[in-house]
Amino acid sequence: MTGRTGRDVLGEAAGPAAQDVAEDAMRRLAQLEPGEKRPIFTSDLTVNEFLLVREAGFRPLGLVLGTSVYHVGLQIGRWSKNQELTKLSQAMYEAREQAMSRMEAEASALGADGVVGVRLDIELREFGTDIVEFIAVGTAVKADGADPGPAGTWHNNKGKPFTSDLSGQEFWTLIRAGYAPLDLVMGSCVYHVAHQRFTQVLGNAGRNVEIEPFTQALYDARELAMSRMRAEGEALEAEGIVAVRLQQHTHGWGGHTTEFFAVGTAVRPLRDDHTIDRPALVVSLDA
Repeated sequence: MTGRTGRDVLGEAAGPAAQDVAEDAMRRLAQLEPGEKRPIFTSDLTVNEFLLVREAGFRPLGLVLGTSVYHVGLQIGRWSKNQELTKLSQAMYEAREQAMSRMEAEASALGADGVVGVRLDIELREFGTDIVEFIAVGTAVKADGADPGPAGTWHNNKGKPFTSDLSGQEFWTLIRAGYAPLDLVMGSCVYHVAHQRFTQVLGNAGRNVEIEPFTQALYDARELAMSRMRAEGEALEAEGIVAVRLQQHTHGWGGHTTEFFAVGTAVRPLRDDHTIDRPALVVSLDA
């Protein structure tokens, strides 16, 4: 796979273009565009995060979001075999990609340089047990005096505004230390773990013993998710990926089928020297 999880493995996942932003969303974004006076921005940043993002040289433009309600298809795994369920891996990736792309399209419509504090949520819907809504939401920001370094732009090498799930405090620290976010990179793997044979269950009864096929299966699944996330970072020519989280979801598939999801923020250097401010000692005056 190219892009977010290595589409050479899972197949091509087409994301929506900017013109595909919903009409209601475009009307909302139009209210945030500059006119005779600067519009009121919206943001899900906390007060501290907002002030630190401003201190880092970025001005919030507005809350941007993307959503995709997705029907997750069925793929049957062999009862006695460890294996990736590639159709389900592709579905979970494509749904997140669509939500992210729509959020990025809203940010581009606002003329944003990036999106900070991105959250990727999954919600099961009452329409059916196989209907899932994927939501991406964050605060679009515009560089207001911040220096993008040798790149000359805050957009990544795909020409899109950067995205990051770092908190406002982490974003401020990253910029101050001489690094810039490129994009939120992720990898997904839905894996079927083989059932134990009845003779194995009987043989392990009353014993403390590692179940090696289970260990290997979970190790392989995590490695696939991590390697796809790394491939996205390499495609962005990132120096590294920070704040990586490895999550596990069952999504109601059952105890032997699970998704491993790796996500983090790819970063690039703004300058050669990286000076990190010493933490200041703060003494509370509260009783």
